[in-house]
Amino acid sequence: MNAAAMKLLIVEDDADFAAALARAMTKRGFEVALAHDGGEARAVAETFVPSHAVVDLKLPGESGLKVVEQLAARTPAPAIVVLTGYASIATAVEAVRLGARHYLAKPADADEILAALLRDQPDAALEVSPEPLSVARLEWEHIQKVLSAHDGNISATARALKMHRRTLQRKLDKHPPKPV
Repeated sequence: MNAAAMKLLIVEDDADFAAALARAMTKRGFEVALAHDGGEARAVAETFVPSHAVVDLKLPGESGLKVVEQLAARTPAPAIVVLTGYASIATAVEAVRLGARHYLAKPADADEILAALLRDQPDAALEVSPEPLSVARLEWEHIQKVLSAHDGNISATARALKMHRRTLQRKLDKHPPKPV
């Protein structure tokens, strides 16, 4: 792809991180546009027509998964990388199913993001952890799976988990346990 055709849409609610990533990706040859929520992302994509997109999973108002689905439905569909501080197996699988090319956990640097954006083939050489997930991580993964099944609805997820809504919110506000 020639440099003129490399247009990157960054959908990230953290304005400082978005600006820093935009500067880094501009230096790497992309024309960059920013959006800070799903509605803004849709509006920008109409006129900007991105060839690539980096979408944060946790956006104000709606899940980044909705943005991924809408961007992937465009013609031509951009190469999409989901970037999140709230990584889980359930959301990673769903992001790829909806059209994301890759899924990266924060913190990720510009070079890692660039590699994910430009890589178009799966990597069978990725290392598999020799250790099973911790109990805390399994709990986090299960909560994310149930939350995804309920379209991000906290109250419905809390009912399904037989958990008080505030308890669930406290668990979701914490960063996920590191996979072992």
